[in-house]
Amino acid sequence: MTAGVIKATVNTGLTSARVRERMVERVRELGIRDARVLAALLAVPRHLFVDAAFASRAYDDCALPLGYGQTISQPYIVARTAELALGSMAEPRSARVLEIGTGSGYAAAVFAQLFGVVFSVERVRALHERARSNLRPLRLANLRLALVDGANGLPSEAPFDAIIAAAAGTQMPSSWHDQVAASGVVVAPMGGEHQQLSVLSRDKKGRWTCRKIEPVRFVPMLSGVIDG
Repeated sequence: MTAGVIKATVNTGLTSARVRERMVERVRELGIRDARVLAALLAVPRHLFVDAAFASRAYDDCALPLGYGQTISQPYIVARTAELALGSMAEPRSARVLEIGTGSGYAAAVFAQLFGVVFSVERVRALHERARSNLRPLRLANLRLALVDGANGLPSEAPFDAIIAAAAGTQMPSSWHDQVAASGVVVAPMGGEHQQLSVLSRDKKGRWTCRKIEPVRFVPMLSGVIDG
């Protein structure tokens, strides 16, 4: 899919291309340089993924609450994780990517502009269903959603060229190890109270190494599926 501005289905002042352009410019000023990532941010109407109570802040560069202890990630963080995943790939348009933590579906929509096929998993049924509703108008044929425990990954669709996590843990779940392609990476926040956005990859001997990128603050990774 070629990234272009996706037309919003809601007629509000937030559909203005200029509003989105200002958000993208702020993200660029924070250090995101990959033109593909900036184009993907411009293409996705973030206000479609934000609760009505926070509509006026839809294009602020900040995280916003979704309920269930979850948030829609800051645009800069979505862009940074995408940029880090892209940096490991020779052919992103043919890449298979797994997102852990669908939330509102916003990051998944951005990733779908960049990668060949995106699988996004969510453990809270209400958020999974909300994300499906949010994403339906965008008609992203290369995006698949699943209601599963993200700590288990998605073994039925492995291997993945990248796993991108939107929740923090002190270590990478062992179930992800065999689901990442030999040359693939995991982009995830690592740590408890003090977290670092990190890139985990294998060295030439097959041992996992962790490259710390920058301090972040994500919700903690929890296990189990919530049907309520």
